Amino acid sequence: MRRLQLIELHEQSWFPSFLRDEITDTLQNGMNRFAAYAPVAPLLQTALQSTSSAAVIDMCSGGGGPWLDLSRRLQNIAPTSLQILLTDKYPNLHAFQSAGAASQNHITFHSAPVDATRVPPELRGFRTMFTSFHHFQPAEARAILQNAVDARQAIGIFEVTRRAPAAIALMFLWALLPFLFTPWIRPFRWSRLLFTYVLPVIPFVLLFDGIVSCLRSYRPQELRELIANLPPAEYHWDVGERSNSSGRVPIAYLIGYPRASVSTS
Repeated sequence: MRRLQLIELHEQSWFPSFLRDEITDTLQNGMNRFAAYAPVAPLLQTALQSTSSAAVIDMCSGGGGPWLDLSRRLQNIAPTSLQILLTDKYPNLHAFQSAGAASQNHITFHSAPVDATRVPPELRGFRTMFTSFHHFQPAEARAILQNAVDARQAIGIFEVTRRAPAAIALMFLWALLPFLFTPWIRPFRWSRLLFTYVLPVIPFVLLFDGIVSCLRSYRPQELRELIANLPPAEYHWDVGERSNSSGRVPIAYLIGYPRASVSTS
């Protein structure tokens, strides 16, 4: 199945910002409820130890991504306290604040927009992207990786979406979840009920964007092609898929960090 560069509705500049926040809040709730990225916690632990990093700069964070769950897992196994900074081109500040409060302030955020291809130099730490790398065309994806290399910062890319019929079929179940869990998403908003049950915009966008996300996702071989022209002598690169015995959908990952790395934070 060939990768298709289609558009996702909620990432368009014309998409209403309040609806974008509703979408990212719903995605965040699903991530936390099902601990979608729990299998990559050991990979992250190893990479953080290899870079001696106690700071994470999460890019394209949406509503906070999987960090509320992952931060708790990593705080339990990391030798030092880990600080996570959420960033996004369209920051969902209410969601970021909620994630920070729920994490006992292990999660903080950058309130100004951040372009993943040009991360401000003052934001230093292990860069991560969850379920967002597929948003970028190959030239932009390479620019994200090149920007990390130029800044001598480690980076980890993780994608639970997959270009496969089974993954696409799961998006239909994913789009049904708001009908079950929306009343328990916090903070409570009447608008979220309206756009779920009366005018089901949120489930429709989740279905449409979920299918598009699968069709846009990079497979491990394509991730290897993206790093082919980056300096292999200076960086350690690890590319693959992570799954476990529970039958979860395999998570594609790309992790890179400077060889003989010293602390990036």
